[in-house]
Order: sequence, then structure tokens, then C-alpha cells
Amino acid sequence: MSRIGKKEINIPDSVEVVLEENKLKAKSSKGEDFLIIKNGFKIDIKDNVLSVIPLEQKKDTFAQWGTLRALINNLIKGVDKGFEKQLEIQGVGYRADIEGTNLNLKLGYSHPIILSVPEGIDVKVEKNIITINGISKGKVGQFAALIKFQRPVEPYKGKGIRYVGEKVLRKAGKRVAGSA
Repeated sequence: MSRIGKKEINIPDSVEVVLEENKLKAKSSKGEDFLIIKNGFKIDIKDNVLSVIPLEQKKDTFAQWGTLRALINNLIKGVDKGFEKQLEIQGVGYRADIEGTNLNLKLGYSHPIILSVPEGIDVKVEKNIITINGISKGKVGQFAALIKFQRPVEPYKGKGIRYVGEKVLRKAGKRVAGSA
């Protein structure tokens, strides 16, 4: 039995949730998103409270129960409030700019890196902070990971792209033997 799957989800008043066959749609002023529900589960919506009920007593169904509930919760949270990730660029000459629907990164390579911003995601750049907003937690996290992958933080000087507040373990590097 899933402890997470048993929990009910409270639907905010600003969010409208509709179940059509096997498609769960959530809509609010921020936008609209949907999730396809696998067979073996029943979605029950009563008085702005949503619950996920497994129809079969199988090991596979119980394994997916908590995951499905978490995906539905993220769908409702995303449509209501949205998700945000912030990345910090550290390094001399490292820059980021928005050019239309593209993110232009200058990260010390011989060429700029141009990433196309996916639909449904907003990207802002202020000084050395890149802010990514969207209603889909998966899309926001995936695009943030793609940006971070372009120049991972190196452990000696700490240059690269990291999440805001992320701690990086620094290595000592080479030391001269005679100076001790």
C-alpha cells in the first residue's frame, strides 16, 4: 500500500479540474495542462478534493499509485502557482542573453551556445541569474538541467552553471612542496 497514494489532493478554487475518459485536465488563469491516466486507477473528485483509487490489487498497480498521485498533485500545483528554477552563472566572461525565443550562452567556448526555449516556459536573465518559469514541473526541470549541462561547475575554481544555493565541494589543487 502506498502512503503517498492514499493522500487526498485539495483542489484550489482558482483551478478547474475535469476528467474526460482517461485524460485529466487542469485549467486556471496561468494556463492549461493535462495528464493521461493509465488503466487500473479511478479518479474521484468530490467537493474540491481529488483522490486516486487503485482498481486492481496487483503489485504493479500499487507501485504506480504514489507516482500517479504525485504527478496529479504537480499538475494542479503547476497550473495554480507554477514552478520556478534559478541558475547562477559564475566565471569571468560567462554571460547569458535572451534573443527572441532563444537563450544565448557565452560560457568560455570558442562559439556561443544557442538553446531554443520550449513552448510554455518563460526565461528571464538578470545579471548572472537565469530564472526559468512554467506550469509543467518536468519541462522546467528538464530545461534547467539542459542549461546546467552546457558548463557544469568545475571543482577547482568553482566556475560554471549551478542552481542558486547549491553547494559545490572545492578541491585544494596542487600545492608547492617547499612552501610549507
